Amino acid sequence: MASSAVSRNVTHMRPRECSECGASVSPDAPLALCARHLLVAHDWVVRDYGVTDALPSPCLACGSRLGVRYESGWLCALCEWRHGEVPDGELAPPRVDVVYYLRFDDRIKIGTSGNPRQRLAALRHDELLALEPGDRRLEQRRHEQFAAERFDRTEWFRASPRLLDHVAVLSRGVEDPWDRYALWRSQAIALR
Repeated sequence: MASSAVSRNVTHMRPRECSECGASVSPDAPLALCARHLLVAHDWVVRDYGVTDALPSPCLACGSRLGVRYESGWLCALCEWRHGEVPDGELAPPRVDVVYYLRFDDRIKIGTSGNPRQRLAALRHDELLALEPGDRRLEQRRHEQFAAERFDRTEWFRASPRLLDHVAVLSRGVEDPWDRYALWRSQAIALR
C-alpha cells in the first residue's frame, strides 16, 4: 500500500501550468498562476485593501510612521488620517477625556482629565503607568472597582496585585502611554 501512495504522489509532482496562459508555475505559488498573473491578482487586491508600508513622512495628526498605500494615496495606519492633509489650525484641539494611573512610591492614583499633560505636570508622581479613554463616570467605576485598595476618601490606592493586573492589561503592547493618547486625539480630529 505504501508503494502505491508513493507512486500517486510522484504523479502529482509534475510541473504546474498557469490556468490563464499555460506558462510554468512556481512550485511554491499559492495559486496555479504564473508570476505575471500573480502580480495582476496582487494589483487587483491592493486596489481595495492597500499595502501597509512606512509613510513618506510622519502623520501630521498622530505622528505615526506606519501607513497604508492605496491607488488614491496614503492613509495613516493608526488614525486613518489622509497623508499630507494638514489638520485645521483654526479648530480648537479636541477634548479627549482619559482616566490616568500614576505611581508614586507604593501608591497609585486613579484620576481623570480632559487635559492630562497639564494635569499630570501639576501632580507629584514617579511614573505614568497607563491611560484609558474615559471621563468621570469611568473614573468613578474604577474607584468602586478598587474600593478595597483605596486610601480613605482620596484618589490614591494601594498597589495591589489586582490593581497592578488591571494596569498591565491597559498597558499591554504600549511602550509609552502618551503614544496611545496621541492616537485618540488624532482619531477625534479625524471624526470632526
